[in-house]
Amino acid sequence: MAVNLAPAANLLPVPGARVGSACAGIKQTERHDIALFAFAPETQVAGVYTQSHFAAAPVLLARERESASRAWVVNSGNANAATGQPGRGDSAAVCAHAGRLLQLPDTEVQPFSTGVIGERLPVEQMQGGLDKAFGNLSEDGWLDAARAIMTTDTVPKGYSTQFQLDGQDITLTGIAKGSGMIKPDMATMLAYMACDALVAPEVVQRLVKDAAAKSFNRITVDGDTSTNDCFMLACTGQAQHALIDSAEHPLYAPLATAIDELALRLAQALVRDGEGATKFVTVTVKGGRTVEDCLAVAYTIAESPLVKTALFAGDANWGRFCMAIGRSPVAELDPNRVQLWLDEVQVAEDGLMSEDYSEAAGAAVLAQDEFTVLVDIGLGQVEATVWTTDLSYDYVRINAEYRT
Repeated sequence: MAVNLAPAANLLPVPGARVGSACAGIKQTERHDIALFAFAPETQVAGVYTQSHFAAAPVLLARERESASRAWVVNSGNANAATGQPGRGDSAAVCAHAGRLLQLPDTEVQPFSTGVIGERLPVEQMQGGLDKAFGNLSEDGWLDAARAIMTTDTVPKGYSTQFQLDGQDITLTGIAKGSGMIKPDMATMLAYMACDALVAPEVVQRLVKDAAAKSFNRITVDGDTSTNDCFMLACTGQAQHALIDSAEHPLYAPLATAIDELALRLAQALVRDGEGATKFVTVTVKGGRTVEDCLAVAYTIAESPLVKTALFAGDANWGRFCMAIGRSPVAELDPNRVQLWLDEVQVAEDGLMSEDYSEAAGAAVLAQDEFTVLVDIGLGQVEATVWTTDLSYDYVRINAEYRT
């Protein structure tokens, strides 16, 4: 069950973006599993993609087609990864069908897939599903699309916000999927956002990269990066304000703030719905010389199976935190400078158990479903935060039964 996460609801339509979804029967015969996004001609699209050497065929095509993108096709149930040239042909065939429906060149359609790795796409089924999704296209289709892209997710994830740019009302809506195989290597799992702001192409690229760095690149459930990760942003250009053509433009900062905040909400929703998760854990490391130092320590803690199982058990075992901090790849780390807190409870001081610490106080923090692990490594003035989960029995069960 997701940790303090309500299913997506009341997602707002974005002018210039139509969304439709349907059941193509890719892995089951009841739930929607394919979504089609169609954008106005003025739309500018940018994304960040997995850095996996096994990047899936749809990722390769999506990268190539980004600059001309006018549509997205997203399916769940099959990742079309580790399928080689035949898999690329399958994705291209699906895009070509979507292009015919939308009266667009197939090179203006980007494909995205998630699900089982190593299996070919059921192209004809997906084309049939696209026919139905095309018939369902509307500006109000975001919530159904959030459901269609789910795999092991327990709830659909999505948020909307409205704000003003130069007196114009702007709508920003985003959806995401992800529950396991989550570790950043650009972005994490699949996420799609659109707004009606008028933005130059190079600025859209900056917006999506910066947002990913502050959100999707700061979460981990199990330390595994997907072959299919993508985070996409479409700015449809329907709003009647001046073109935002640089980061120095006066409208850039409020737009970037809105996108960053929504991306962070989506990223944290992925963690809250982590496979088998019972805890939502904030790991903050301060006192680093660089952000990279802080992140190295934070991720070592957040991804340690021994730490994560202790979090699940509510076992305030200082030794496991000590182990994880000690094996982090920070060459200058001095254990005699390390401080550790669980929420407001100081566990360690100058590398030793704090004289005021009690096991009961630590266990009381870990009994909560949300808490913070704070570490000061005493080397500098920089800090960084990542978000993670515990590791429960259900995580093993979900992944052991993933293909059954």
